Amino acid sequence: MNVDSDRLRADIEANAEFGKIDVAEGRGRTVLTGTDANRQAREYFVERLKDAGLDVRIDAVGNVAGRWTPESADPDAAPVAAGSHLDSVPEGGIFDGPLGVYAALESVRAMQDADLEPDRPIDVVSFTEEEGQQFAGGLLGSSVAVGDRTVEEALALEDDDGTTLESALESMGFRGEGRLDASEWDAWFELHVEQSERLVDADVPVGVVTAITGITHCDAVIRGEADHAGATPMDDRTDALAAASEFVLDVERAANEVVAGFSDTAVGTVGKLNVRPNATNVVPGQVETGVDIRDVNYDSMNELVQRARRSLARLERERGVETEFKRPFDLEPSPMTDRARKAAHDAGERAGIETMDLHSGAAHDTQRIAGVTDAALLFAPSKDGISHNPKEWTDWDDCAAAARVMGGAIADLAGAER
Repeated sequence: MNVDSDRLRADIEANAEFGKIDVAEGRGRTVLTGTDANRQAREYFVERLKDAGLDVRIDAVGNVAGRWTPESADPDAAPVAAGSHLDSVPEGGIFDGPLGVYAALESVRAMQDADLEPDRPIDVVSFTEEEGQQFAGGLLGSSVAVGDRTVEEALALEDDDGTTLESALESMGFRGEGRLDASEWDAWFELHVEQSERLVDADVPVGVVTAITGITHCDAVIRGEADHAGATPMDDRTDALAAASEFVLDVERAANEVVAGFSDTAVGTVGKLNVRPNATNVVPGQVETGVDIRDVNYDSMNELVQRARRSLARLERERGVETEFKRPFDLEPSPMTDRARKAAHDAGERAGIETMDLHSGAAHDTQRIAGVTDAALLFAPSKDGISHNPKEWTDWDDCAAAARVMGGAIADLAGAER
């Protein structure tokens, strides 16, 4: 079985035209749920599914799935599924998401071209709102597909303008019926750009993910007292921003210590600060911070959360500030399944394409799916590790190589490789 690299490239480049933005370097797109660009991307995908002879289904939250059921397959057998997403971040690149969607479709077309006869149906899927730019915090469509969020809860979500997901889907013509149920799949595969440089550094074309990082988001508020910057003596200040600067450094220090002594994949970031009143001539009275903690080891994530709490307690004692701390988002690490990972490695060996194990430091829909069925996430190399940026780039040959490995793995678990 061999993929048609020109056909795969043509689909990705066609998709890149939807939401295209003018940039000085690279190729960018902005495709947000409910926009005309998202509608165009979805309609093009549905057309490609139908062209390949797949039966298309759109569920109530806009997840799109095309099913190939050849004569050789038992229509009642649990399908092998693969895919990703078509939405993007604002001013994102052309590969993040669409590579996985169209590599899944190309896997089916390659099997058709090779006259392979799978025992199981194969589903090609695009999930709604993976990036979380309009509704929820990301992985929305897959959260419904695994039962972590109900259809009703998802449809009621609102964007910053007060538009519900239900209204956004209806405006595009992609408010379907029922619920795509990932637990009914025999296995799941997703191909994604790596968003790091490990494959490039190792000169290996395909990565097979061992585990997807867990993610914790914490909100910390530090309250001091706003005062006149000129009239308030230095020893009579309760500066919330000065205290927050120590908190930022404490989180960084804690992450470095955890990496050195416990888990070398842990990261901790304070990526958001809201300073009040945010005036040059006023001692800051309040700072709201956003903390991002990730690792494939959940114990190390909890350790970093506890160290953040201890930092705030110290600041209360030493600087006289008041603090609040919440943990509103917590997604545990997701190990990938040995069976699906082995199928990917075996497919690479059959095709003469080198593969290597590595972890994922970013979240993907596969993180949800792994909780209900066997799952594997594959990576293709990213030039300079850039992603969520118009300069995001994966060579077309690498796209084809990774798609070939995924296609071989799908064919294997679907019973077509004999």
